[in-house]
Amino acid sequence: MQDDLLRHIAACRNARPAARHRLWLGTASVGWVAPEAVEEIRAVAPEASARVDGVFLPDARSFEAMAGALVRAGHVRWRDEPFSVRTRPDRPELARLDRGALPYLGVWSEGVHVNGLVHRSDGLWLWVAERAADKALDPGKLDHLVAGGIPAGLSPWETLGKEAAEEAAIPPALARQAVAVGRISYAMERPEGLRRDRLHCYDLWLPEDFSPRPADGEVAGFALWPLSRVLAELRGSDRFKFNVALVLIDLFLRLGLIDPECAEGRALRAGLDEPVAL
Repeated sequence: MQDDLLRHIAACRNARPAARHRLWLGTASVGWVAPEAVEEIRAVAPEASARVDGVFLPDARSFEAMAGALVRAGHVRWRDEPFSVRTRPDRPELARLDRGALPYLGVWSEGVHVNGLVHRSDGLWLWVAERAADKALDPGKLDHLVAGGIPAGLSPWETLGKEAAEEAAIPPALARQAVAVGRISYAMERPEGLRRDRLHCYDLWLPEDFSPRPADGEVAGFALWPLSRVLAELRGSDRFKFNVALVLIDLFLRLGLIDPECAEGRALRAGLDEPVAL
């Protein structure tokens, strides 16, 4: 395995507009679809029309009906989690879409990632989760203490509290001590489609006597690792889930485990901050 953290950033920024067609909701560009998806959309959505600059749905009603038809046709996996459809993450909601359809349609989504940190006499440690073996996406990969998508109607902060309780049995009073440390965006081709994500990143410093426990079955277990081991694992393997790697690289730069002023540090920061192409 190549000892190069930049490979993790490159893997999450491999999407290019030339390979896809725009998806329009009225006059708003809300997604990017694969060429084969254009005909699949037109086959299940009578109001969809193809044009030179992409595939067009006239309004939110037809857009949401199209997504349901894609589920029934077997093109999209239903997850029963409504997410907001926006032109950009910071723009108003235009419609709602089941989470399973987001990558198929290349629609922006948002999530929260929490670095669960412990300061001990022997250094800095991080709680590492192992994803359950029956997860549909990235089973068995290493993950953050808390991470999850932001559903429609919830803020990042509200999502953090919900996911902290559901995934790691973290009490609300403790979860509220999390501190926002930044946001990371990427556009990535994945087997399930195009992931266009913005992650809201948090640090949560936990007491030494606190141990998280799996609460909803999405995590097989938690382990406390010294940060030096986390960095070595990230350099030498691809065991961490793809987007977790980005948040950890940011953490190492902020804490100085990677010198942000050295050549590697500057390249990593530039890669994390580069605008998304789609």
